Amino acid sequence: MFPTVEPLGAGLEHNAYLLNGDLVVRFRRAPAADAEPPAPAAGTVGGGVGVDVGAEARLLEFVAGISPVPVPHPIFADPRGGCLAWPRLPGVPLIAVEPRPDVAAQLGALLAALHAVPPERVAGFAQVDDAPPEEWLAEARELWPSVAERVPAAYRAAVAAFLATPPPEPAPVLVFSHQDLGIEHVLVDPGTGTVTGVIDWSDAAVGDPARDYGLILRDLGPAALAAASPPEDPAAVQRVWFHARCGLVADLAYGIETGRHEYATKSLTALSWLFQP
Repeated sequence: MFPTVEPLGAGLEHNAYLLNGDLVVRFRRAPAADAEPPAPAAGTVGGGVGVDVGAEARLLEFVAGISPVPVPHPIFADPRGGCLAWPRLPGVPLIAVEPRPDVAAQLGALLAALHAVPPERVAGFAQVDDAPPEEWLAEARELWPSVAERVPAAYRAAVAAFLATPPPEPAPVLVFSHQDLGIEHVLVDPGTGTVTGVIDWSDAAVGDPARDYGLILRDLGPAALAAASPPEDPAAVQRVWFHARCGLVADLAYGIETGRHEYATKSLTALSWLFQP
């Protein structure tokens, strides 16, 4: 019997395939010797372990030991060849089904477990992402002209006012976190709403604890954010909303640029709670 190989997707750095329906195999792309480095995609301020496959494998092994939800568990890693493989997790990406805000408490439990890790424990495989809020806002300002016409007129003034407002102060304390906890990286059982996995840990880093709460707010709304038990101090709340709003502009731009309509759709939906006229 011949093995089956199904493309799962491609990013700036990797191509992923599904082997025999149950093994995810991801390869690092090898750029041509004379190629220019690719321009960053929308929403890529900061960054995590990136192309270091060995570090990513160690990170996933560590997270598997503390996470209350399943995460990929590598069974093969080839740092020199840039290959990483793990058994496929069950479930479907939350972005592909009807939104389930009831998953937020499970995501909050995951974030609580990650944020409780002393940063020195992950120093060997997780970088520090200390990109200041000014960089996130600068990216959103740069992307806005390319997406403004897709935003209903009723919301444009509110978005423009946000982009004209100075950013919040940086986080006083950085913590270990996923750093890209959008609903495209959350797998669920569509029948029960149970989180069956959290994937794509390539941006995981020691960074602003408000970042992932902001993505929960962006994708699932204020009630879901409350269920995730975010920090309550005013400065952290301000950064949560800041990251949600910057993230909306970034994902809308990504959806339009790539033709991934699900990203544009979720971003346009979130306008109603992030940019009320």
